[in-house]
Amino acid sequence: MGKVKEKTAAAPQSDKLVKNVKALSKKRERLFEVVGRRIVGQQEVLEQLITAFFASGHCVLMAVPGLAKTLMIHTLSETLSLDFQRVQFTPDLMPTDITGTSILEEDHETGQRNFRYQQGPIFTNILLADEINRTPPKTQAALLEAMQEKQVTSGREIHKLPDPFIVLATQNPVEQEGTYVLPEAQLDRFLFMIKLTYSSEEEERKILSSTTREKMPDLENVMSRKEIRIAQSMVWKIPVSDHVAGYATKLMRATRPEDKSAPDFVKKYVTMGCSPRAGQSLLRAAKANALLNGLTEVACEDVKKFAHPVLRHRILLNFAATSEGLDTDDIIREILEVIPESAE
Repeated sequence: MGKVKEKTAAAPQSDKLVKNVKALSKKRERLFEVVGRRIVGQQEVLEQLITAFFASGHCVLMAVPGLAKTLMIHTLSETLSLDFQRVQFTPDLMPTDITGTSILEEDHETGQRNFRYQQGPIFTNILLADEINRTPPKTQAALLEAMQEKQVTSGREIHKLPDPFIVLATQNPVEQEGTYVLPEAQLDRFLFMIKLTYSSEEEERKILSSTTREKMPDLENVMSRKEIRIAQSMVWKIPVSDHVAGYATKLMRATRPEDKSAPDFVKKYVTMGCSPRAGQSLLRAAKANALLNGLTEVACEDVKKFAHPVLRHRILLNFAATSEGLDTDDIIREILEVIPESAE
């Protein structure tokens, strides 16, 4: 009898999840529509940003200047009713310039002095870390605790960050003078590395026409913060079958040159492959994608779709690959071709 009651109780919750998933899918369509008033093209980039956001993941955006990275991120924050802060990373930026610091204040009536924590720009919902590789490692590391633990430690005090909290960092892939390479440990904290490319000729014509007007198009709020938090929690409830999890596992192990299942080209060109965290990130992205598209189950296609943004910054190539003009996208593409979905 206990099992019968358990199944009966679970059914309404399942129906509620399906209903909420369908409602979120409609919100996604509306979000693209509203953002499209200001952002022309870059649909794949927007989709990756929105997916990462609902998967509660941080992103690195690789692009040359002038591709509307800041406008895109600021537009998303407006449509999602979220606070937005932008920090320009420079060589003289200090950790406290980001996280905040304790200041000594005196009470003029009593004469007593007390320390008060003054929050830095990191206390926001969306933090744009512009040109993150232009600041020294000490300042880069100030983001690590915030990105992983969603908190900032100052002395003996722990200060919780707003919920939701997402870091969107940018890097210029061309100009490398005066930059500091992000260590692998920090790059691994980012769910996606997103590459922006130039728009098509038709899209660029529309961009030039729409952005040289007197006033930018007005936006509207598509979702509240409460709705966003609910949607992010729903991602964890989306089930993943053993088959899909097994496929993601095979992809991860295929990136490691020391693994016996790794293809020969991986053993030849890769120095270090992906950790289990990469596999977790891949499934989180796949679950968020299924959710945003109105589905309650994850397919192998969802995993494939985000293999490049999830894995490209987690694979370290050797000199042989560099000398032959290969990048991590080439390796991922080959892995997706040779690793079968079916269990073998």
